[in-house]
Amino acid sequence: MLHTLAISGYRSIREMVLPLERLTMVTGRNGTGKSSFYKALRLLAEVAQGRVVASLAAEGGLPSTLWAGPERISRAMKQGAVPVQGTVRKDRVSLKLGFASDDYGYAIDLGLPVRDSSMFGLDPEIKAEAVWAGDVLSRRNVFAARRGVGVTALNAVGEREIVISTLPPYESMMMRVADPKGLPELLMLRERMRGWRFYDHFRTDPEAPARRTQVGTRTMVLSEDGGDLPAALQTIREIGDRAGLDEAIEDAFPGAELEVRETGGKFELAMRQPGLLRALSTAELSDGTLRYLLLVAALLTPRAPELMVLNEPETSLHPELIEPLARLIVAASAQCQTIVVTHDDRLSDALAEQGALHHELSKDLGETQVAGLEHMKWEWPSR
Repeated sequence: MLHTLAISGYRSIREMVLPLERLTMVTGRNGTGKSSFYKALRLLAEVAQGRVVASLAAEGGLPSTLWAGPERISRAMKQGAVPVQGTVRKDRVSLKLGFASDDYGYAIDLGLPVRDSSMFGLDPEIKAEAVWAGDVLSRRNVFAARRGVGVTALNAVGEREIVISTLPPYESMMMRVADPKGLPELLMLRERMRGWRFYDHFRTDPEAPARRTQVGTRTMVLSEDGGDLPAALQTIREIGDRAGLDEAIEDAFPGAELEVRETGGKFELAMRQPGLLRALSTAELSDGTLRYLLLVAALLTPRAPELMVLNEPETSLHPELIEPLARLIVAASAQCQTIVVTHDDRLSDALAEQGALHHELSKDLGETQVAGLEHMKWEWPSR
């Protein structure tokens, strides 16, 4: 389980080190940094997929994702004696992301490239990385460390040696150095990070993939676009928590029943509701009903990940569905660590009643702050 998440220099987040629990929720008004928190966590997961540089490029490049405020906020600025203003930059441009878990920790530091003749001169470069054991990075517990293009790691006898000296600045050591014999810790950590799941605003418009019939195959994990919803629900029925699925539907829609129909290898989902003479297909379901069914399929997955992150799952749900959703999330968190980003007070209150750790974001002089957060020790890898 992840117990610490660290973000530095990303959009409105100048410096943040957050404790995490089995179930953690992040709330705040619009514009306080919830989306930045979610995107930073997703960027961290992209490292294990080898896509972190491409993902940053898709956001407009590193300059557009960096902390947008001044390098340092003086006491006079905080007191309002002088306006918030930029100063001459002294520190290196840096975007840092990291986490510590029950066994290993990982951090990455991205910066601006050294200008050369490449047409990809705006791509960010990976300046430093580290994998360690324990809560906080130190010289004594680091397994592997990257500075620039070189990576050093502990060998079989516990001595540090250079394992690669020509690592391109656009490739993570998690992709090039992880080895089942030499560095199994990196390989294991990479595969765990690849298993993290993110669900963000399922489409429910008339052309949404979840409203169309699809070829049905056993589906252990609901896709991010929800196009395999019928197959995912049928998989839960056959080899997953069928009783939990029935309870989740009854909790939200008393008396309703789901039907998965198969025609020529294609699956179609329908819902039979009390008082109706026929079942309604997914094309006929309301946006809220369809979104709830998508969340059911995601949260009751037969193959639970180590981490699942939900971004504003309450979107378009009727208020009466909020408490059933909260109960569903709590049940899922018993199988996998869950982070929920939400601006819905009803959902956050319902999760808080079940013991979820609550972080409330706010803004102070443009900087995302966390109410009541105590200082946590954290060290970044050096360049």
